[in-house]
Amino acid sequence: MRAVVQTVSSASVTVDGAVVGAISDGLLVLLGVTHADTATTAETMARKVYELRILDDERSCAEVGAPLLVVSQFTLYGDARKGRRPSWGAAAPAEVAEPLVTAFVEALRARGAKVETGRFRAHMLVESVNVGPRTVLLEL
Repeated sequence: MRAVVQTVSSASVTVDGAVVGAISDGLLVLLGVTHADTATTAETMARKVYELRILDDERSCAEVGAPLLVVSQFTLYGDARKGRRPSWGAAAPAEVAEPLVTAFVEALRARGAKVETGRFRAHMLVESVNVGPRTVLLEL
């Protein structure tokens, strides 16, 4: 599992002209799932993201109650080493990835996090105003 985590002053996801998720002053999490990931991987990643000390004064969402916007993004497993057209073979198929993204979101909520999401398998417009910018790549 891979997550690109960015501090944002605002972030939103729009699908078919309607905002389906939006936050202010929190973390935008772009989440990719690979074949070997499990519910345990999702739980571990949720803990790492929620406790990641990336906010102001090296604080975490767990400490300050900052919201998270989670957007599934299979393209985090794109491989362009052999040319200009990425291969998506390392990304888990939707039938595997969707329940694990859901498990990740549920694990965050179980920890008390306020979580908004994108829409799985939808063409999403993701907008963000990054703070810092501070961006971290987490990989399990």
